[in-house]
Amino acid sequence: MSGGAWAGLAVAGVTAAYALGSRRLSATPVTSAIVFTGSGVLIGPAVLDAVDIEHYAAPITALMEAALTLVLFTDAMAVRRRDLTTGGFLPARLLGIGLPLCIAAGWLLAWPLLPGLSAWELALVGAILTATDLAVGKTAMTEPSVPPLVRHGLNAESGLNDGLVLPFFVVFAAAVPGTSYAQEGVAGTFWRSLLLSSVLGLLAGDIGGRLLRAARARGWVARRWGQFYVLGVAVSAYELAVLTDGSGFIAAWVAGFAFGHALRRHRTGAGRPQGPDRTPEFAENLGALLASISLMVFGAVLLGPALEHLTWKIVLYAVLSLTVARMLPVAVALLGSGLRLQTVAYIGWFGPRGLASVVLGLLVVEEHVPGTQTLGRAVAVTVALSIVLQGISAAALAKRYGRWYARASAAAGGHGLREGTSAAEAPVPGASVPRTSAPEGHRGTPSDRSAGPRRRGRPAG
Repeated sequence: MSGGAWAGLAVAGVTAAYALGSRRLSATPVTSAIVFTGSGVLIGPAVLDAVDIEHYAAPITALMEAALTLVLFTDAMAVRRRDLTTGGFLPARLLGIGLPLCIAAGWLLAWPLLPGLSAWELALVGAILTATDLAVGKTAMTEPSVPPLVRHGLNAESGLNDGLVLPFFVVFAAAVPGTSYAQEGVAGTFWRSLLLSSVLGLLAGDIGGRLLRAARARGWVARRWGQFYVLGVAVSAYELAVLTDGSGFIAAWVAGFAFGHALRRHRTGAGRPQGPDRTPEFAENLGALLASISLMVFGAVLLGPALEHLTWKIVLYAVLSLTVARMLPVAVALLGSGLRLQTVAYIGWFGPRGLASVVLGLLVVEEHVPGTQTLGRAVAVTVALSIVLQGISAAALAKRYGRWYARASAAAGGHGLREGTSAAEAPVPGASVPRTSAPEGHRGTPSDRSAGPRRRGRPAG
């Protein structure tokens, strides 16, 4: 049996096994991210050697790019204006102040701990490890006892910040000599990857949403094909940007915003569908499935080899990245917000790293420029620690924080807490929650990349 067949069998077997016990495991600290990442280490070169990046570089990259494209598109599609206007002070502070401070903190902490990297490679580490993924510890947001303001803020941050990290990523990568991004320089990358890709994504999403809305109004669209249509729009936005040497990820993210906005316009009139829109459901589920497989591949091709070359500096950087580089910027961003220290600590701890960090890290490693091995190991160890520590602690800390909030609210009496202001009445965005229900539960069973975008030319990051 060929190596590819063994790898396929391993992926199928882990997927089937997790699916059979998924509901039972959802009530335990063992998350799907832990299961798939750990299984990946076992099938990788460190143990069984069934899959490695040298022989499967193209399909591995295509899989991960497809997963991130769909996640970015569906996350952005689920974001509504009210998500940033109802209690929007929290996500606005986390994204507008906390995000750039997290990148800067990750950059500065990497300086003494990751020797051999240039200033721009250190900046790349900071940017890659700033993207959060609440799928790693979804209980932090879904626990009912946690005030809705906090759940809403974490959800909005997780759905938006990976897209907001992308401009930093492409600019920093363009400043690193020898990368494919550097061929056009920072100015050329800014023009193609940020401006042109955003415009193409906006057009693809808006036109795609308008066409679907018009076809629906005439009764032309079957429900199943309406869901497939979402995949077509997401992939089209990605490929348009790739064809112009831009960023497919940025285009997909912007397209998701435009597509969602176009679909929601005029949805509430007479004869219009009421209730939650199920159109993105298939794309969300497929994106979550691909994300789960991506974590398994991450365990095999990045984490396993990194564990064989661990240094105390990389481990220390990973710990500081999850604590100081996240929690200190969050604390600064929330100064004067009126939130209690317990809330600030809770929000600061739950900034888990996941799919976006894995994909962006892999894209840099594939460039094969000096320093990428150290960068890849730092990313791999940080994401692995996040998956384990924040995944296992999510349920216990969410319940503990919820109990504190109940006691503090009762003690405050009629005065109330900032955590319980009007924003607490806002629902968690969307009937389908971006990233936070994946890869757990109904969004947590992997699939193959049959509908994913294919890689052309240079990395599309």
